[in-house]
Amino acid sequence: MAEKKTIATSKAPGAIGPYSQAVGVDGLLFVSGQLPIDPASGKIPEGPIVERAHQMLKNLTAIVEEAGGSLNDVVKTTVFMTDLSAFKAVNEVYAQYFDAPFPARSAVQVAALPLGSDIEMEAIVSIK
Repeated sequence: MAEKKTIATSKAPGAIGPYSQAVGVDGLLFVSGQLPIDPASGKIPEGPIVERAHQMLKNLTAIVEEAGGSLNDVVKTTVFMTDLSAFKAVNEVYAQYFDAPFPARSAVQVAALPLGSDIEMEAIVSIK
């Protein structure tokens, strides 16, 4: 069995349950769903969804960088939103963080997310 390595950083919010921020195995990093929690305040930003999308992606970036990678190493993301009518606004934020060739991605509307958030993202990253 391959050895798993847990990744954790204080630059992203800690897990709110019995799981890791990310786990690396065999050159892949599996990043748990990142809510838009500001790690300094422990709060989810208010205002338009773009504010939360930026925070969510900052959290993802911090975890990937802690593992020794960058967003250029992300191969797949899944975005969970409680209202897909915000898809265009979230896409505009997403495009500020990722460059071509873009990761594969799924976007799914869900009934609810932890802590009342309206957005969350998980990722798979190729780490050298």
